[in-house]
Amino acid sequence: MPFVTSPSARVSYAVEGSGHPPLVFVHGTGFGAAGTFGHLVGNFTDVRTVLLPDFAGCGDTEDDGRELTPELLAEQIAAVIEAVGDGPADLVGFSLGSLVAATLAALRPELVRSLVLTSGWTRPDDTYLRNHMTTWRAIRGDADAFGRFGTLTAFSRDHLNSLDHDVVEGIVKGNQPTEGALRHIDLNLRADIRPLLPRITARTLVIGCTQDATAPVGLSRELADAITGSTYAEIDSGHVVVYEQVATWSGLVRDFVLQEG
Repeated sequence: MPFVTSPSARVSYAVEGSGHPPLVFVHGTGFGAAGTFGHLVGNFTDVRTVLLPDFAGCGDTEDDGRELTPELLAEQIAAVIEAVGDGPADLVGFSLGSLVAATLAALRPELVRSLVLTSGWTRPDDTYLRNHMTTWRAIRGDADAFGRFGTLTAFSRDHLNSLDHDVVEGIVKGNQPTEGALRHIDLNLRADIRPLLPRITARTLVIGCTQDATAPVGLSRELADAITGSTYAEIDSGHVVVYEQVATWSGLVRDFVLQEG
C-alpha cells in the first residue's frame, strides 16, 4: 500500500482501476476507506482510477495524535490527490468524510472537479446529533454496547432485520471504540463547516438518507441549502447507505461524476 507524507501525517491509500480524472472516496467515523467503500469500488474502476485514502485515526495512516479538525484531514486527502498528480479529482465523502470533502473543496478548489456528499451535516449544535455522539462516546468502556449502539443507528430497522444474526454480530464486533474512532467522534462534536460552504464552487451533489438515525436527513438538506447551485437527492435508507443501498447509491454517484462540466 502506498503512502504520502503530508504536514500532519503519513497517509496510507489504495489505488484501483484506471481512468481520468481520479475518483477519491473519503470515509467516515471509525472505519477506513476499504471497510467503507471496498465492496463497491468495482462499480467505478471500469472508468476511473479510484483512490481510497485513510485519514488520521484509520488504517495504516500515522500521525502524532493531535486534535483533529476538518482542515487537518482535508489537507491529508489533498496530499493523496497531489501525489497521484492526475489533475482535479471527483471527490465523494460519506458521513464525517462529507465534512472533510466539503472542507477540501472550499479550501483547495483547484483539486476538486466535482463533489458528492452523503449522510453529512454542517454543524455540531444540532441537539440530536450532539446527543447521539455524546452517548456513543460515553459508552466507550463497554465495547459490546459501543458496537451495538453504532450498529443500531447505522442501519434502518428493515435492513437490520434482513441480516442473519451472525452477520449482525460481526458488524457489532467490527465497530469498536478504538483510539481513532474516539478521535473521530470528538471531531463530530466540534466540527462546524458552515463558514466554508459558501466558498465551494465545484459541481455538488448532496445525498440524504430518509431513515438516517445517526445524522438525520434534515441535516443533509441543510448542507445542500448552504452550497450554492448544489443538486439534492434522497435515498430510502439508514445512515450507512453505502451498504444498505449499494446499487442505488452507486448509480447516483456514477451518473453525477461522469457528467461533463
